[in-house]
This record gives sequence, structure tokens and C-alpha cells, in this order.
Amino acid sequence: MVSGSVALLGDTVHNAADALTAVPLGIAFVLGRRAATRRFTYGYGRAEDLAGLVIVLTIAGSAVFAGWTAVDRLLDPRPVEHLPVVAAAALIGFAGNEWVARYRIRVGRAIGSAALVADGLHARTDGFTSLAVLLSAGGAALGWQLADPIVGLAITAALLLVLRDAAREVFRRVLDAIDPALVDRAERALREVPGVQAVGELRLRWIGHRLRAEVAVVVDGDVTVRQAHRVAVEAEHALLHAVPGLTAALVHADPSPAPGETDPHLALAHHTA
Repeated sequence: MVSGSVALLGDTVHNAADALTAVPLGIAFVLGRRAATRRFTYGYGRAEDLAGLVIVLTIAGSAVFAGWTAVDRLLDPRPVEHLPVVAAAALIGFAGNEWVARYRIRVGRAIGSAALVADGLHARTDGFTSLAVLLSAGGAALGWQLADPIVGLAITAALLLVLRDAAREVFRRVLDAIDPALVDRAERALREVPGVQAVGELRLRWIGHRLRAEVAVVVDGDVTVRQAHRVAVEAEHALLHAVPGLTAALVHADPSPAPGETDPHLALAHHTA
């Protein structure tokens, strides 16, 4: 406000919005630690996905504000004052945001939190947009008044790119999307379990930053119930060790078909329907 730099103002609003996104994310993590109830039988992990939606909306709001301010100044150019202070603020903003971004992304990937990774990407863009403010100050020092609003538009474009990546990640999580590599890894682990003849239906889903699995495996039809249960338990342990982030697995054992019986995979499909 003092310097008259819309680039720095847009960057500041972006930083403030990024700081505020930590509030719903923190609330979501606190809720996620609550025990499951008879109403919320899977617990409250989905609150983290809702927080991700709030973060996406916050990024979108920041982009709209930054773009509107830059266009307004582009149509009505004004001089930028206190250039050394603007440059110093830009460097401080970059250093702080990059540190926060690395921490959030590292922790988010370690615990499998799409919302925290999205928040970290948001903070990283804050850092680069802070550096862009240096270009604004340099242009203003050379007497080019349009440098400030043009950098403001560049910041808006960067925000839109982050919005695209964050929205894609969060909406995939809301729709229960999963990395196919995790599915392949789970199938390989199950096939190596002694007693598992085939792997039927396999489903993985994220609940917050915790991964759950549901799978049907085919075992020898002549084994006892206790033996089939033992195979299912070993399959569960194999999944928990092989798939990163997996915290629970429900394994159902189906008997292999006797001569003349229905194919087990068709039986599994009928059982699911």
C-alpha cells in the first residue's frame, strides 16, 4: 500500500491466503485423529479432502484478486515508490515461502496427504511470485511503469497454473483415484503369498492420508476354514508391508472352483453385484 506496487500487493495477498489455508488443514488433521463412530464408521479422514477443496477455492480467489488488481493498474499506470523496500520484501517472501513449501511437500508425500502437498505447491509458487516482484522493482527503477502491472499479471498466471495442479490432485482424491502403480504393487505382493491361487477384485482408496484396501483372493477349495483364514491373514500382512501408506486391508478368501463349477472370477463379479 505504501509503495504503490500492485505486484507486491498481489504477492502479499497470495501469501496471506496461503497462510490461512493452514487453518482448515490443521482442523482436518485434528478431526482425522478422532476415533470412528457408529455413524462415521471410517472415521473423519475425509475432512482432509474437504480442506483440500477449501485450499483450491482460496487459490482461485487469490488469482482473481491479483488479476483484477494488475489489470486495473495496467489501465491506470502509477509510479512505484520505496523500491529498495519492495526488493527486500520480495527476497524475504521468497526465502520464507520456499522453506515452508519444502517442508509441507516433504511431509505431505511422506504421509500421503494430497491436501498438504497441494498446500506446499501453493507456497512454492508464492516464493517464485515473490521473486517476480524483483523484476517489477527493477523495471520501475528503469522508469518503466508498466513493469509492475505486467509482473502482477505474471503472478496471476502462476497462480492459475498452481490452481490447475492442486485442483487436479484434490478432485482425484475426492473421486477415490489411486496411483495404478500401487495397484500393481499390491497384486504382485498378493500373488507371492503361499496359498493364493489368484487375485480377484482389488480396491484401494484414500481416506485422508491413510490408505485402505479391499481384496478377494482365490484359495484351494479343499482347505479348511481355518487354513483359508490363515492365507487371508498372510495376504493382509503382505499388503501392509508392500504398499506405502496402507493402514488397513480387508481380505476375502474365495474357494477355487471344482470341476464343472463357475469360474471364480465370475463368482467374484456376481458377489460384488
